[in-house]
Amino acid sequence: MENECDVLVAIMNNQRDFSIARDNNWYRVPVKSSEKWLSNICPPKWIAFYQTKAFGKKEHSINFYAKITSIKKVFGKDILIERKDTSKRNKLYYQIFFEPLIELKNPIFSRRWRRIVFIPTTMAKLQSAYEINDLYHGSPLEDKLWVELKREKIRADRQEYVEVNNESYFLDFAIYCKLGKLDVETDGDKWHHNSKVAKKDNVRNNSLISVGWDVLRFSSYQITQEMITYCIPNIVSKINLLGGVNESKDFVRRIDLELPNSSFQYGLFDV
Repeated sequence: MENECDVLVAIMNNQRDFSIARDNNWYRVPVKSSEKWLSNICPPKWIAFYQTKAFGKKEHSINFYAKITSIKKVFGKDILIERKDTSKRNKLYYQIFFEPLIELKNPIFSRRWRRIVFIPTTMAKLQSAYEINDLYHGSPLEDKLWVELKREKIRADRQEYVEVNNESYFLDFAIYCKLGKLDVETDGDKWHHNSKVAKKDNVRNNSLISVGWDVLRFSSYQITQEMITYCIPNIVSKINLLGGVNESKDFVRRIDLELPNSSFQYGLFDV
C-alpha cells in the first residue's frame, strides 16, 4: 500500500528562506502548526515547497522538492539569529534537513490564489500532478469524485479553507459560481452515519448556509454506484441554478447534460 504521508508540501513565502533551503539544505516550520504532519508517528520522507507571490514568475506554484535526511526541534533563537522579530526567538520550530533541492520538470500551479498551509501527499501524485488540487490525498471517495469533476471540466477547489463564526472548515470541494458558492461533500458511511458526527455535520451545514454556501452531500453508495446517474447531474443542476461556474471575473460557464437513450452524454457551452 502506498505510503500515506511520504511527501509534505510546505509554504515558501520569502527569498531569504529559499536561499537557506537552496544553499544550506534546511527549512523550518513552527511546531505548533506542523505537529500533526511532522510527528514521529509518520514523518514524511520528502518535502516540497509551494512558492508564494514573492517569487515572481514562479509564484503560486510548486517547483522544488527534496529528500528529507533528518528533523529536529529547535528554538527560534538557535536558527533565527539575524531576525529582528524577537517574538520568534523562544518559539519552537522543526528544523528539517534535506538533500539538495530537485526542480520539478513540470511545475505544479494553483489556478487561483488560495490559502495553503500544508499539503500531505504522495510521491506518485507529486510527480504526476498538473495543478495543486491533484495533490490532495483524501479518501478514495474524494479522489473518485475529483476524477469525474476533472473529466467534466467542472472547476473545483479541494480542501478549501473556510472560517465561519470563529469555526474553521475544510470543504471537500468548493465550486465558485456566478450567483453563489457550492460545497460538495463525500460522506463515508461508517463515519457520517454516527449520530455525533451527523450532529456536527448539521451544525457545519447550517453555518456554511448562513454565509451563502449551498451544500450537497453524497454517500459512499451514491459515489461508487450512482456517480453518472445521480452525483454529477445533481452537481450540474445546482451549478446551473447558481448561474454557472465562475472561471474568472469575465467568464462564466454553464454545463449542459443531455439524456438520449437513457444514458448521459456530456457537453459544455459558454454564456
